[in-house]
Amino acid sequence: MSFKSLATRPRSSNRSRRHQAVCAACDTSTTVPFRPSPDRPAYCPPCFKTRRDGLSAAVDAPVSEPLAANPIQTNGTHSGDAGFPGMALSRAIRAALATMNISTPTPIQEKSIPHLLAGQDLIGQARTGSGKTLAFAVPLAERCDPSIRQVQALVLVPTRELAIQVSGVMKALASSRRLRVSLLYGGRSLRPEYTALRNGAQIIIGTPGRTLDHLRQGTLDLQSVRFLVLDEADEMLDRGFARDVEAILGRTPSGRQTALLSATMPEWVAKTARKYLRNPVTVEVDADLQALPTVEHLIYSIQKSDKMEALKTLLNERDGAPIIVFGKTKHGVNKLARQLDTLGYPVGALQGNLSQNARERVMVKFRSGAAPILVATNVAARGLDVEGIGQVINYDLPDSEQLFTHRVGRTGRMGRSGEAVTFITSDEEQKWREIERGLGRRFVRKSWSTARKAEARRER
Repeated sequence: MSFKSLATRPRSSNRSRRHQAVCAACDTSTTVPFRPSPDRPAYCPPCFKTRRDGLSAAVDAPVSEPLAANPIQTNGTHSGDAGFPGMALSRAIRAALATMNISTPTPIQEKSIPHLLAGQDLIGQARTGSGKTLAFAVPLAERCDPSIRQVQALVLVPTRELAIQVSGVMKALASSRRLRVSLLYGGRSLRPEYTALRNGAQIIIGTPGRTLDHLRQGTLDLQSVRFLVLDEADEMLDRGFARDVEAILGRTPSGRQTALLSATMPEWVAKTARKYLRNPVTVEVDADLQALPTVEHLIYSIQKSDKMEALKTLLNERDGAPIIVFGKTKHGVNKLARQLDTLGYPVGALQGNLSQNARERVMVKFRSGAAPILVATNVAARGLDVEGIGQVINYDLPDSEQLFTHRVGRTGRMGRSGEAVTFITSDEEQKWREIERGLGRRFVRKSWSTARKAEARRER
């Protein structure tokens, strides 16, 4: 075939096809010329340009060069030692933080990062939305060696959604130092993960089940791991995951550095942690629910038969901000979502039986605002970081104070205000007393019908 015939052949329609996506940086709707996936996030044109320009500046600089010697200017807002001052961070990492529009560490980051950079084991507890991911992601990206094509860091998380979110943060930092990040989680084909591992991933973000699958198949080698992180440590060391986590830890060197982070840290977790950590530093920042001034709690006693009407009332009063409605069971969540959908509410359902593609479609619609009401099981209580969630509704009461804390933590994040509504039926009284006792706090409770009648009188 001649060069002329190749040149005049019409371009394939597949190449010009655009795919709907949500920007991984600012959550706005956009289109991209490829199919987005967790391993290949999409960015809108402004965020793509900012990311490209910032990371290019970082990669071109020597990794060891201190920022003060050659300040980076990013849109005139980040220069000198303004980003994370006083910390021993490379110019590349500071540039990556600037590109992410992060200049000041949160309290958990400020207290944890220096210890992790110094090689110390750490137990970190801080409320949800406090920036725990960056607290371990920055030291991992800083201390991994891009010249060594072996797995040097492993981050274990309990849910696929959290794995995807942690991976997004980790990749934004790691790419500035030419480090490869691989994401391992179930519900999808193993082939892309095989390829990523063969290509020399240095940082692994994974759920326990899928990570253990790779270890058993011989496609993952953890003998060179220097850093291990258990994110949401209370759940990772609970009965559901403990056996898999211990099996994974047994494949890592005993001399590794280990960090445990969570919003809740029951005493049994601290005891279990002593098996895996060496002289750990303990960091606690706003670790209890009483330190959540940005979240307003509305607790209602309610008849079970009145819950649906009460939920509709709350949804009718929404101001456009995303809302999460927590149910107890997968079947109950599906049923409630179908009822709301039939009534015309823009709703999506998230529960563990969904395929990974279906879960991602639900989250794209939720983040983009196409379906701003999310009905979910506790799978959404951890690792779901959507900006501006205005209200969390505990339609069904959770089973523990830890789950209550994690659910409530989806709103009022990073200093923003939020509202948490909790319904309590007569058969949940004992469970609610146990939750209050576990939290060490008594909440003001009202009758739903009495409260609504009083509001109606005031409006008249």
